[in-house]
Formats: sequence, structure tokens, C-alpha cells
Amino acid sequence: MSSAVATEIKTIDNFIQGQYKAPKKGEYFEDIDPATGKAIAKVANGGAEDIDEAAAAAKLAFEQGPWPRMSMQERCAILRKVGDLILKNLETLAIAETVDTGKPISESREGDIPRSAQNFHFFSDYAQALNDDSYSVNANERHLAIREPLGVAGLITPWNLPLYLATWKIAPCLAMGNSCILKPAEWTPHTANLLGALMQEAGVPEGVFNVVNGFGAKSAGEALTTHPDVRCISFTGETSTGRAIMGAAASTLKKLSFELGGKGANIIFEDADLQEAIPTAIRAAYRNQGEICLAGSRLFVQESIYNKVRDELLERVKQIRVGNPLDEKTQMGAIISKEQLQKVQSYIEIGKNDGKLLFGGERLTTLGEGNYLSPALISEIDNKSRVCQEEIFGPVLPLIPFKAEEELVEMVNSTPYGLSCSVWTNDANRQHRVSRDIKSGIVWINCWFARDLRTPFGGQKSSGVGREGGRWALEFFSEMKTICFRYKSGQ
Repeated sequence: MSSAVATEIKTIDNFIQGQYKAPKKGEYFEDIDPATGKAIAKVANGGAEDIDEAAAAAKLAFEQGPWPRMSMQERCAILRKVGDLILKNLETLAIAETVDTGKPISESREGDIPRSAQNFHFFSDYAQALNDDSYSVNANERHLAIREPLGVAGLITPWNLPLYLATWKIAPCLAMGNSCILKPAEWTPHTANLLGALMQEAGVPEGVFNVVNGFGAKSAGEALTTHPDVRCISFTGETSTGRAIMGAAASTLKKLSFELGGKGANIIFEDADLQEAIPTAIRAAYRNQGEICLAGSRLFVQESIYNKVRDELLERVKQIRVGNPLDEKTQMGAIISKEQLQKVQSYIEIGKNDGKLLFGGERLTTLGEGNYLSPALISEIDNKSRVCQEEIFGPVLPLIPFKAEEELVEMVNSTPYGLSCSVWTNDANRQHRVSRDIKSGIVWINCWFARDLRTPFGGQKSSGVGREGGRWALEFFSEMKTICFRYKSGQ
């Protein structure tokens, strides 16, 4: 792979049965660079016919191919090679990810792409440590609980962390012996396209890994969720889309795993270490242009330190460097699309009406035709405002004061979401109380975005169904079977 930035429009086809293939209907759509507003690729607009072809290839690979019949060690050795190849091609993948998403190159190069490789390395090791369970009733009877692959898996991934969140699903799925069809987000198809060649180079058999590009409703996404040969759907994305997938998948009784929306709370108590809490709160709100489900998109500050925190936040937010995503010095890049930019701007207008816009929220036209927006900081706003209740997925941070711990917990839990939360306090008893009382899949104490891939990842309430990571991912992508052995006495 070349690390050069593409200067002409390229074609991104589907990847099926180990080959790049044009869509059955010959239809393509444009992939737009968020930083320039210009088309950088024409992408296969896959539909039901393409999903049918991919499902047939994946089913054939599962039923007759070597992949599920390999030993766990053999499969995992190949998956480790995929991770190695991702690192070998890090620069190419980082540039592709940045050009596709608008995120700073530093985030792609230092975070997303290495973490994508880590997903393959982790699951290739972790899956080999998975044990079957054996239960002895007596000397003559034993029950063995074993895991078997499901078959064909459908993987639907979002546009904010394209390769990282795709590999987070692909690695455990393939480790358990399944084949899969990946439907990447239509706005960010590049790294999924490149991954097909890396899979092939690593030795993944034809048909085991397939990619069908396209849209969701009445297109490739819907066809994947309703296909009778697809045994499960693992989806990361918007809550409303998750509801639609659940309905569509019901007729074929698919296993479902959803990581959905979030409205993460970042909480700073008066005894917190502000030298750590304040800069971390800024990273949590504005990293990746705020386009992270785990973003600290609400900042609760105890009244006694509210003014101090607000003033320091304001000075630091003013220093955030917005610019060309490929510039090494850029700290915040471009919003993914014009549609998303308009959505974020509409919430900023709500914030102006419901509170006080301290800084930002302006379209930065001096940077060109891209979707550039200055980071917005809003104060004097009630937690009941839509800005504080709904997922914005953009660089907008509302500041909300609180007095007592009980009041805080009630406000944090007031949204329909429950994905993540950060609590900043040096009081050990408070750490335990608040982390217990907040309804959230993840609670960070004096940190943000810390992850151990062995732990369960997912949300409560409208933030998800099921868990990913560690043994939870391997269990989702497998079927349990109990085998009972009964022996005759004396034999």
C-alpha cells in the first residue's frame, strides 16, 4: 500500500469471496472529504443483491471451507498476522482514516489505527485462553459445555471510529470460527476497503471476510439485518437505528448486540484534582470533534468551584487549534458531513436560547469549504435543556452546576442514555457511592477513556443491548452446546 494522499477520485467496490466486485446494479455514490467538501471516491451502492452474494459466499466458507475447522491456534495465528499488517501499513491507514473522517492525523496515527491492530492481537491471544467447562455428576456421568461458531455474522459499524470499531467486532467474530459480512458506514468506507486486501494477505480464506458498502434503510443495511442466513447482528451506532434493526431482525430471531448512543456525564467535585480534571474534561468533550459515543458531553461542576472551573475551561477552549486534519498541529478537525454540521449548529442555537454561549459554535469559513466549527462552551443552562438531554455528537459542552451529591445523581440519570460517566473526587466513600448510584455501563474514577479489553463494554437503558469485549464478545459470537457422557460402571 502507498502512503501517498490520493489526488484523484478512486473507486471503492465491495469485497466478496476474496475479490473486489462492482455492485450488482452498477450504482455508486460519492464519498466526501469533510475537510474540503469535495468528492474523493465513488463508493459501491450495495443492495439486497449484493448482500445475497456476500451471504452465499460467507455461508459457503462456513459450511465447506477450512476456517471453522481450523484449530483455535491456527485461526488466531492468522488473526495476529492481520494485526501485524495493520501496523505495517499504519501510515496509509491513518491518512485514509483522517481524510475520510476529518479527524486530526495525530488521533488516527497514535490512537485509532494502533488500537485496531491491538484488537486483533488481543483477541488472537484471549480466544486461545478460552476453556470449555466440564461438570461431573458422579464417576459415571460427565457434562461438557462447549462453544461452537454461529455461522454468518452481520457487522454494522459507525463513521466516527471506522477501522477501530470494525476490528473490535471482526476479531472476536473470526476468532470463534465464524464468517462475516461487514457493512461500514456510508460516510467512511476507505479503511474497510483496505482491510479486505490485508485479510487476504494474512491468509484469511476467501468468503470468510466480506464487505458490502451502501446505506441502511431499504438498502444494504436492511437486507443484512433481515437475511435468513445471517445468524447475528453486531451494531454500533445511533439508538433509533438500533430500534429499527431490532424490529427488522425479529422475524429471523437473530442474536443482537448493540452499542448505541450516549450522553456522558463528566463530574467534578470540589475536592477533585483540577490540574487533571479540567484538561481531561476538555479532551473528553472535544476529542474527535466530539464525535465519540463515550464523550463527556455534559460537565457537572460543584457550585463552590464552578466559577474557577468555568474560567479556566474558557481560556483552554479558546486555545484549541482547529484546522486541516492532515496538519500535525491540528487538535480538532472537520465535522464528518454538512448534515452533521447543521445538526450540531441547531443544538448550539438551542444552547444560546436556553443558556449562555461563552465561546465558539461558529462556522470557520476562513478554513475553506470544509465542515469546520469552533468548539462551543455553554454555561447558565438547565440540565433539562435538549442540549443536556440529547446526543449531539459534536464539539458542544454545556456546564451545569450542582450543590449536593443526591441532586447530582438525579440529574446524571435523567437522560435516556447510560453509556459512560467520569467522576472526579478524592473521597473514596463518594467514589463508591456515586459509581454505584449512576446508571451507566462504564464509570471512570479520576480518568476518562481508559479501557481494558478484557472488561465488558456497553451501555444501560437506551445506550445498548448486551456487552462487547473479553469473554462477552467471544460468547456473543458463539453458540453453547452441552454434551453429556454416561459410562457403564466398571468400564
